[in-house]
Order: sequence, then structure tokens, then C-alpha cells
Amino acid sequence: MTVVIGLTGSIATGKSTVSRMFAEWDIPVIDADKLSREVVEPGEAAYEKIVDFFGDEVLLHTGEIDRPALGKIIFGDEEKRKRLNAIVHPEVRKRMIEKREYYKERGENAVVLDIPLLYESGLTDYVNRTMVVFVDEEIQLQRLMDRDGSAREDANERIASQISIKEKARMADAVIDNNGSVEETKIQVRKQLEEWGVLKNPEK
Repeated sequence: MTVVIGLTGSIATGKSTVSRMFAEWDIPVIDADKLSREVVEPGEAAYEKIVDFFGDEVLLHTGEIDRPALGKIIFGDEEKRKRLNAIVHPEVRKRMIEKREYYKERGENAVVLDIPLLYESGLTDYVNRTMVVFVDEEIQLQRLMDRDGSAREDANERIASQISIKEKARMADAVIDNNGSVEETKIQVRKQLEEWGVLKNPEK
């Protein structure tokens, strides 16, 4: 049976670092962020709905969605943001399920659903196991400021917009402590995958 792992964290906790580790063990990863970009490409159903609702001003000269322009329109406008989410999210979920079922039918030991807002979006039913990438809150704040060059106040606001990493850790089946080195993190991930019966050859 394929183990479906929901991988999540909070902003600047290092989820992407852990996500890349699965490729080293040939475990397929379905990235929700990548899918959200794919479903708004020209010709896709979500693309047509976005243009119908928001108009041509959200298009680049190439015909593609101008993501920064769209972001400015929905920033501070709750109704328009909800409308965009109502267009994009169902398409992302549909594609996610299709890909998950493809890997299950192929008989993979595991498939990872990399979903930044796994808990916020109520998508835990999509997976068998949840794995949260955790760091201490002060480290999270510092990494976010260093990464984006943002002020402490702005970084705190972005962190506060998500469920706290402590709360996510309490809800998770497995917590990966990413306060240390990449190698230390990798050892934890590998050990957890062994416990779940996913890795047959942990030294691969």
C-alpha cells in the first residue's frame, strides 16, 4: 500500500529543504505551489475564469497571467481574494488527487503531497500521514527576515497569518526538527520514513 505523506510547515521553517530530500530516495513529490501555477496557464479552465472575472488587465502581453498585477488587485480586497481562491483551489485539488492516484496505481511505496497550508486548507483527509517541519519561532523569524530582507514587524505579520508552527507540530504524525544542520534534518526524515515502512534501503 502506498503511504501518502502530507508535508507542511510554516513560512521559513525549511519545508522546501525537506521536500528536496525525498527526490534522493526516488519518492515522488506533488507540489501544491507548482500546481497552482500550472492551473492558471493559458488554455486551462481556471485561466479562462480568472480572465472572465478580473479582465484583461491581469494579462501580460504574452497572454499569460500577470501574477504581480493580480496580487495587487486582491491585496486588501477580501471578496476578490476569495473569488480567486474559489477559482484556483478546486483545480489544484483536482490535479493533486489525479497525480496522487497515478502514483498509487503505479505501486509507489510513498507519495508526498507538499502543501504549505495543509492544516489551514483542511486537506489532511488527502493523506495518511502528516509531517511538519519545525523550527523555534525566533529562528523562523530570523530566517524569514534574512531570506526576504523584511523588517521584523512585516515578518511577524506574515508568520501570524498562518497557524503557528507549535500548533501544527501538535497536530502532526511526525515532527522534523530543522533547527540544526541539513544533515541532522536528513537523518530525522530518513528515520521516520523507515518507521513508516517507506524506505527499504535507507543508505541509498
